Amino acid sequence: MSRLENLCEILQTALAGRLVKLTTHVGEVTIEARAVDLPGVCHLLRDHRDLKFEQLIDLCGVDYSTYGTSPWEGRRFAVVYHLLSVSLNQRVRLKVFAEDDEFPVLATVVEIWSAANWFEREAFDLFGLMFDGHPDLRRILTDYGFIGHAFRKDFPMIGNVEMRYDASQGRVVYQPVSIEERNNVPRIIRDEGFHHG
Repeated sequence: MSRLENLCEILQTALAGRLVKLTTHVGEVTIEARAVDLPGVCHLLRDHRDLKFEQLIDLCGVDYSTYGTSPWEGRRFAVVYHLLSVSLNQRVRLKVFAEDDEFPVLATVVEIWSAANWFEREAFDLFGLMFDGHPDLRRILTDYGFIGHAFRKDFPMIGNVEMRYDASQGRVVYQPVSIEERNNVPRIIRDEGFHHG
């Protein structure tokens, strides 16, 4: 049995009843769990003697409102956790979908992996994902006056608000965007009019 097959077997046994899906692709394992099971699943991934995922490498939000070539079926927002076991030299990716597309909330994992703190703030800032129990959930990358969540697929490419210095007021002011939206799709160069001979 390969190391990958062994890890999959351990995950299926340890997470029995809480595992929505397990897939492998290019030598990597991705598991999916329900939002309600997130804290318990994360504790088990960290503490189980055959898993020992003691390190959170990354956490990112995903907006599935448009995904691939066909319409997306299912929940819109997910959080993906990339975990590493230094002691056992293995990795796993955990995906959890928020139940409510209008107000996406998941439990914080800061108490399990302290590295989640700023990653969760980034997912909040850019995707509008809420993390229940987070000790300091506020924007981390965008300006205090920023409106919206820039990585959502329905966020306008030119934004909503622009900031500029107003000399007459002697301060920075926010105003609606004054530039026109443009098509950012590159033009296709065609062979029309050229003869190959």
